[in-house]
Amino acid sequence: MATRETRMHTVLTQAYSPLRLEITDESARHSGHAERNGLAGGETHYHILLVSAGWRGQSRVARSRAVHATLDSEFQDGLHALSLTLWTPEEAEQAAA
Repeated sequence: MATRETRMHTVLTQAYSPLRLEITDESARHSGHAERNGLAGGETHYHILLVSAGWRGQSRVARSRAVHATLDSEFQDGLHALSLTLWTPEEAEQAAA
């Protein structure tokens, strides 16, 4: 079975054709929190950086909602939290400057 990170990478790539996609497992930083909520076992907290031309014209809230909807099956299967950086190519270029 593929890891959660691999599954998310596949789904996000298919949905958004990203120019850049980085998925970082931050579960270890939240281990006590996850255990208190019955989410022991890791793969519960991630940071996603996704740069896509598809974000043009969308608000930050709309982008976040779209990613959460895209990953709904992962949330149903134990994903607990996402930290999202969702940029257009122009926003990514500006952030790098």
